[in-house]
Amino acid sequence: MSLYGVLRSGVSGMTAQSNKLGTVAENIQNSSTNGYKRASTEFSSLILPSSEGAYNSGSVTSTVRYTISDQGPISYTTSATDLAVSGNGFFVVSDPKGSPALTRAGNFVVDGKTGDLVNAAGFTLMGFKLGPDATTPSLNSLDGMVPVNLSSFGMQASASKNGTFTGNLPYGAAVGATKSSSLQVFDNVGNPVKINITLEKTGADTWDMTVEDAGGASLIGATPWELSFDANGNIEAASTELSFTVPNGVPFKLDMTGMTQLAGEYSLTGTSDGNAPSAVKSAEFAADGTVYAVYEDGSRIEAYRIPLATVPSPDNLNPRAGNVYEATNRSGGYQVGFPGTVGFGSIASGALEGSNVDIGTELTAMIEAQTSYTANSKVFQTGSELLDVLMNLKR
Repeated sequence: MSLYGVLRSGVSGMTAQSNKLGTVAENIQNSSTNGYKRASTEFSSLILPSSEGAYNSGSVTSTVRYTISDQGPISYTTSATDLAVSGNGFFVVSDPKGSPALTRAGNFVVDGKTGDLVNAAGFTLMGFKLGPDATTPSLNSLDGMVPVNLSSFGMQASASKNGTFTGNLPYGAAVGATKSSSLQVFDNVGNPVKINITLEKTGADTWDMTVEDAGGASLIGATPWELSFDANGNIEAASTELSFTVPNGVPFKLDMTGMTQLAGEYSLTGTSDGNAPSAVKSAEFAADGTVYAVYEDGSRIEAYRIPLATVPSPDNLNPRAGNVYEATNRSGGYQVGFPGTVGFGSIASGALEGSNVDIGTELTAMIEAQTSYTANSKVFQTGSELLDVLMNLKR
């Protein structure tokens, strides 16, 4: 056996154990890092050709692997913008230069300068915008995503388009009896508009309905709308929907399905959509990835939908600084889908995924690496001493 082979084996062993100590140290440092995935050092032997009478000492090689596909523990927080993936998939994020990456670190907050949702490492959450500018997602590409930014939805007004008007009209009311009500709707710029509705009984099973603006001008023309009821007190289908245009607004449909004429008192209720100008107060995140902009008046709209992305072999993703990953040839290409669909997990709001590092396991691995490193150093030291003896023989 060559003494140089002994020295080589000792150095190789120390190097391998040093790599293991490095991954152990990294794991312990990141044991409290949200979404961090444990690294481990795997060893494999490197055997050199040997003859029957002389053994040629080989060495050991090490490979660092990451348990990226292992779920970390989920803990709940008090911040609605903290997000955790339960199951398969990663958040798609972008660095300051616009390069995309994947992460499980969902500790997002609103950036004061841009209004984007940014995590603790400075990566921006990406999603698909909903509404008129909606983008059709690609199944195998991260293209088309934009930063999730709720500040762009501030101070928006919505004109009223639909409403309801229902309840009970008294069966026993005398012909010529009237009942006045009002409904608030919104015009194109978010101004509240009062709509006055008057009901007058004209027959045993019929009522006339007039709809006027605040100044008394009819919104449905000169002829009242007739409400007709059958023998059981249910409204006839032809009477259930009335359309008119809101002053300085858009066409409005008033649905009266469910109106009845039964024995009893007047009992009328009404609703309408639309809203006055209002600023975004907060955001709500649904399990399917939909992001709602919640306004100060309580209304909300669908603003974005957050996708999840994955690859065929997540453990072969390439780690980057900031607890993010990018695809490699070994991991396979990106696959994109929405939370809750086949192959993808769900999103929990007000929660974070913790590191999958177990401190006890790491401390045990540290002791093992330290013991092996010391033993390999003894091999190197012994080989060095034998080499010194051999060199002294030549003198």
